[in-house]
Amino acid sequence: MPIALLSVSDKSGIVELARGLVSRGFTIVSTGGTARRLTAAGLAVTSVSELTGMPEMLDGRVKTLHPAIHGGILARRDRSDDLAALRRHRIALIDIVVVNLYPFAEASLKPETPFDALVEEIDIGGPSLVRAAAKNFRHTLVVVDPADYPRVLSALDRTPSLAFRFELARKAFTATATFDAMVVETLGAFTPGESGFTRSQAADEQPDTYDLAMEKIRQLRYGENPHQRATWYRALDLESGDDPAWGFGGATLLQGKDLSFTNLLDLDAAARIVAEFEVPAAAVVKHTNPCGVATAATIADAYLRARDADSLSAFGGIVALNRAIDVPTAEGIVSTKIDCVVASAVDADARGILKRRSGMRVVLADFTPADSSPLELRSIMGAMLVQERDAVAEVDEEWSSEALPEGFRVVSRRHPTSAEWEALRFSWRVCAHVKSNAVVFANREQTLAIGAGQMSRVDAVRAAVMLARSGQPLTGSVAATDGFFPFRDGVDEVAGAGATAVIHPGGSMRDEEVIAAADEHALAMVFTGRRHFRH
Repeated sequence: MPIALLSVSDKSGIVELARGLVSRGFTIVSTGGTARRLTAAGLAVTSVSELTGMPEMLDGRVKTLHPAIHGGILARRDRSDDLAALRRHRIALIDIVVVNLYPFAEASLKPETPFDALVEEIDIGGPSLVRAAAKNFRHTLVVVDPADYPRVLSALDRTPSLAFRFELARKAFTATATFDAMVVETLGAFTPGESGFTRSQAADEQPDTYDLAMEKIRQLRYGENPHQRATWYRALDLESGDDPAWGFGGATLLQGKDLSFTNLLDLDAAARIVAEFEVPAAAVVKHTNPCGVATAATIADAYLRARDADSLSAFGGIVALNRAIDVPTAEGIVSTKIDCVVASAVDADARGILKRRSGMRVVLADFTPADSSPLELRSIMGAMLVQERDAVAEVDEEWSSEALPEGFRVVSRRHPTSAEWEALRFSWRVCAHVKSNAVVFANREQTLAIGAGQMSRVDAVRAAVMLARSGQPLTGSVAATDGFFPFRDGVDEVAGAGATAVIHPGGSMRDEEVIAAADEHALAMVFTGRRHFRH
């Protein structure tokens, strides 16, 4: 009779799996809490101690570390000497190992967890079982993810393929590597002393080592250029051990051609913008810079405003929406030549409309803001840079002269009007997502002109004015820029374009000159004391 060894910390689905295994003729061997859960569900369970002839000991530290267990897992069924050794020592073959590891991540995320308690959450037997079964994957199925339980039962109704066994083995090794990486990073925050171990690492300090685990999603046709190979991976969460479905790690291609390397970069840039807004918002992106961003009462109107902010550049653009695509929005999208669109969902009635543009890629992804600020990684030659994601947190509240965010100050003689405050808040939000040096002209709900990636700030202003929608004047608009004005010439250009208010970090050696220029033009000028460069 085949044997399945079950020992899990995450017990979701374990009773159903065990019942499925029993119905297929398996004997269940288990330990501790798993055995108690299965017994309470009315299942017959053989304890590990019955196989080993040894009790669990050292407060559960030693349960499965025994030749009777590991011999049964590691024996090669196609080696007569292996099988003879098992018969000689009366060791039974173990055909399936179902293990997930101690909740070390949960304990490590609680600052109040004492060092010694963390040490007790370092799993020893679990990784040993997983690695043994994964090494012998040709003969022993290893299962570390409850999501795979139904697939395992289905595979057992046939003969599990070598490809399926190998897939589970690779997933198992990823799980143990991720667990070990969590232990390394967590213990690196402690320093031994005479009175014990204390957390020595400052809350804002990154660990001395950073382990990155990634899982391949698919091979891309090529990279930024046809001669470059490229691959799309999802990052595995080393903090929780979970495989995050957030963002483009869990994206689904609903229709259209395969996504390219540059498609994904543009989709990411567009999604970051609309994720900033609580109200319906749309962004149209070209080459990772927005050519139009807008908000409205409906997502359909937001899309049309974003497209019309620069309809010439929108042709062949990448679109992100922070609402599900409904019928009116779908009609608006297919009226334009759009390469890709990403949203959280598509209404059933809208899917047929989107298919009119059969080559247009439609992507579903959850890019709602995360509860915390995840880290971002950028590669440079021979090294890696890590930083917290830039959060434009200062826009979370309404702005007014009476209620300014911390660090903000109105430096001009004239204060912004209520309409200008709304427009400044909108333009500041967008400006954080435009490549530096950046200047954004906008009203309360739509960008009017965007100057991106210029080597000087005054040229960014001039580029924006040149690209203004259909050559229309920017009279009555506001302007935002991601860094200070180093000279007054940028302010002169902003005023000359017709803007009535401007927002920027301040902090130049020539701030007095810049403020004087604003007053000469009757511009309202706001210093934020906070910069949002995007390189």
